[in-house]
Amino acid sequence: MQNVAGFNQQAFEAVHQSEEQITSIRINPSKISDSKQGMMSDEVKTSKVPWCEFGYYLNERPSFTFDPIFHAGSYYVQEASSMFLWQVLQQTTGNETQKTVLDLCAAPGGKSTLLASYFTDGLVVSNEVIKQRCSVLVENITKWGSDNVIVTNNDPKDFKRLPNFFDVIVVDAPCSGSGLFRKDKNAIDEWSEENVNLCSQRQQRIIADIADCLNENGILIYSTCSYSNAENEDVLDWIKNSFNLESVQLKVEEEWGIVETVSDAESCYGYRFYPDKVKGEGFFIAAFKKTSTQKTNQKFKETILAKPLKKEIEVVESFMPIRENYFLFKQNEFVRIFPQEYQQQLQIIASNLYIKKAGVELGAVKGKDLIPSHELAMSSLDMKHINNFTLNKEQALQYLSKKEVNIDVHSTGWALMKFDNISLGWIKALPNRINNYYPVEWRILKDKK
Repeated sequence: MQNVAGFNQQAFEAVHQSEEQITSIRINPSKISDSKQGMMSDEVKTSKVPWCEFGYYLNERPSFTFDPIFHAGSYYVQEASSMFLWQVLQQTTGNETQKTVLDLCAAPGGKSTLLASYFTDGLVVSNEVIKQRCSVLVENITKWGSDNVIVTNNDPKDFKRLPNFFDVIVVDAPCSGSGLFRKDKNAIDEWSEENVNLCSQRQQRIIADIADCLNENGILIYSTCSYSNAENEDVLDWIKNSFNLESVQLKVEEEWGIVETVSDAESCYGYRFYPDKVKGEGFFIAAFKKTSTQKTNQKFKETILAKPLKKEIEVVESFMPIRENYFLFKQNEFVRIFPQEYQQQLQIIASNLYIKKAGVELGAVKGKDLIPSHELAMSSLDMKHINNFTLNKEQALQYLSKKEVNIDVHSTGWALMKFDNISLGWIKALPNRINNYYPVEWRILKDKK
């Protein structure tokens, strides 16, 4: 790193030796308003992350496991430097948020949830190639509650079937992880110069697989948590030299401490985050714009989605109203809901990729009843008319541990459990007991000390 732009060895070593830990969160604007920040914790005061309007620093790290609204998807614990993606979007797409967006290397879901909050009237495709990590991604997307997200489990090369399909592509590429040295001691043990070179080659393969998927005037955002030139500026040079993409210069405020760099061969702009200069971990990000594209007359094959029966739709609508700008479809026994505007894109993706989750699962129709899904409870869909109970913190933690909840129930049937007016999940009240429908695989396993 001796010749890397912005590197100060003495300051860099000092901040790592200090073992200072920075904790930051990004709130979910569809679930928690700015005025409710105090509900995050009465003891932990917050300050703003300057480049992301929904990002906050915490003065100490609370026990997120025992915060009910964390489980409800009201905020995401995300490293502050990574939140600079919000700033990149503001400067490259602005208010044009009706876009089709791909987060290619998405697990565990930090950048995908940010994209879902930014492109509220767009379509976000959140992809993860590793099956086990994809399960975590599905969980975090479900908790975030957005109805305009499709989660896929595909190799980057599979996206070659979708040329000129996406308006924005985010590639937070697998890397050697040197930017995580302060945060994760294991990253030091796993680092090697050989791994840096292997990561650089892998990053180029990934970009090559998806470059043609970007539409004309589309934006490619590339990032790593590495300090190495081989994984950052050198990759930018390769991108510029290989594709019809122009580097985008971003505006950064001097007080942010972000270092602007320019690559050697192609003069591409990149942005470096050093923990001795910013309140965050090591990070690198750059943006490109596609200047031209080879037009094709390709017609995408579309999978025709299964429609619910008329009587199933009637059962769903008796449980909750369906707005006109949504449509219903079935996946196995479950009825799902998705924005009408992006039905064609969903059908194209269903024909070309493996989908793990699309939109919001409402539930399964059993006779004249809808058995509501946890996805519905987590969603931002309008459920004001549904019976609900407000829990105190102790009751909420009992519910989230899938234990018996001691509440007075005056009527039978399905009801939402809420904490601070945010939904946690379902119960079904029977004449002589209450059934806790919180997902068993998500329950809190630890006991609060």
